[in-house]
Amino acid sequence: MRNKKILEVAVGFFILAGAGALLMLAITVSGLTDIYSQNRGYQVTADFNNIGGLKLRAKVSIAGVSVGRIVGISLDDQNFIAKVTMLINDEWHRIPSDSQASILTSGLLGDNYVGVTAGFSNTFLEEGAHIPIESTTSAIILEQLISKFVSNQASEKKP
Repeated sequence: MRNKKILEVAVGFFILAGAGALLMLAITVSGLTDIYSQNRGYQVTADFNNIGGLKLRAKVSIAGVSVGRIVGISLDDQNFIAKVTMLINDEWHRIPSDSQASILTSGLLGDNYVGVTAGFSNTFLEEGAHIPIESTTSAIILEQLISKFVSNQASEKKP
């Protein structure tokens, strides 16, 4: 009887440990662990014509290195452009002010993120800095590319 009770407690412990491991994996994969660890930084905004499927907490990267996260997305109701607010980590305080921002995709059908191409200015982005629409590249929408390709193929077949 005592061995059966010990076995049941051990099995219960392993089930709880497995559930805890799955919970930690889900939190880590979803990026929620960055909410508390990367609140220190400065905010930079950028304007885009189209942000595609960009979401909050998407990464901001320079040369493939993650330097921040997206903390806000809004629509400018006067110009009808998307305004993206990025939180850049404090350790990346020397990003040139003439840098350009693009919305990129991780793989063919992956998540969108903002890629920053560093400029050559001697001044740097600071809290409240703004990247104008002239220095941004919007997301490439796969459906629009397919539509253009199909319409071009149809127009070429006409005599």
